[in-house]
Amino acid sequence: MPAPAGTKRVKGVSIFRPFVFGSIAKPIDPAHRPPNISPDHTHTWTVYVRGVDNEDITYWLKKVQFKLHETYSQSVRTIEAPDAFEVTETGWGEFEVMIKLFFVPEANEKSYTFWHPLKLHPYGPDAERQRERKEAIISQCYEEILFNEPVEQFYEVLTSGGPPAGGARGSKGGSGASSKGSKQASFLKKQSDRSAELPYADRADNPYSQKTEGKELDRLNEAVKTVEKMVKEEVEKLREREKELADLKGGEMVKAK
Repeated sequence: MPAPAGTKRVKGVSIFRPFVFGSIAKPIDPAHRPPNISPDHTHTWTVYVRGVDNEDITYWLKKVQFKLHETYSQSVRTIEAPDAFEVTETGWGEFEVMIKLFFVPEANEKSYTFWHPLKLHPYGPDAERQRERKEAIISQCYEEILFNEPVEQFYEVLTSGGPPAGGARGSKGGSGASSKGSKQASFLKKQSDRSAELPYADRADNPYSQKTEGKELDRLNEAVKTVEKMVKEEVEKLREREKELADLKGGEMVKAK
């Protein structure tokens, strides 16, 4: 019996899409204090979900739900595309924000839930200086969503070129013959619009890049080598002790005779 329309999955295929989530908080300047906020609020903060390097993620992500602390009015905030997936508020305390991702209808996938700890205050050895400078506190994480054997419609959405202005999502757009140059430009645009790769170099507003990934891999490789060396040394010590123990047992047997 054939699968119902829109539910047939592409077997043996997994596609991931990266994104970042986090928060940015800054102390409220008394000289520019927003009106009508609680007198005990000390910070303005924003919690968000964004594409890596600000890449568009609305072609696979329909809406994001943020569940704030219950003391906030309308503690559950749902932001739907094309609006930016973020919530800005004021407050005085840190808490965990529940974040739930809802995918586009073509996905036929369940929502994905995770948590982010909202940070208002600096931590670490430079915390006091950061407080004095009244720097923004950024807490950001990199994450990947893995779509394992997506349905055919969603596979097309994930792998097709960017939607043309005013057109349907995933539409190829255009008609008739095109020149070699325009085909190449279209191909490059398609690759950039639907690329899951990290940018080559990091920037001030995006610390995630292929260079950063390479440095982390090098660090992990060095750590593996160090552990392997330590294991080898311990094995040698164990062999020496076993040899000493065997010699002692051999000596005791000679005395017994």
